[in-house]
Amino acid sequence: MGNVNGLWGLIVLVADVWAIVNIFQSRASTGAKVGWTVLVILLPVLGFIIWLIAGPKTAK
Repeated sequence: MGNVNGLWGLIVLVADVWAIVNIFQSRASTGAKVGWTVLVILLPVLGFIIWLIAGPKTAK
C-alpha cells in the first residue's frame, strides 16, 4: 500500500509543479499569478483541478 500512496504523491507533486510553471508563463497579472500559485500550493489536488478548469492559460 505504501508504494501506491507514494506514487499518488509523486503524481500530485508533478501536476502541481507543472501547473505552477504554466501559471508563471501565463499573461495573468502578478497578483493573479501569486493567487493561483498559493491556491495550488495550499490545496494541491483541488487547487490543481480548479486551475485546470478556470486558471490562466499559458501565453502562446
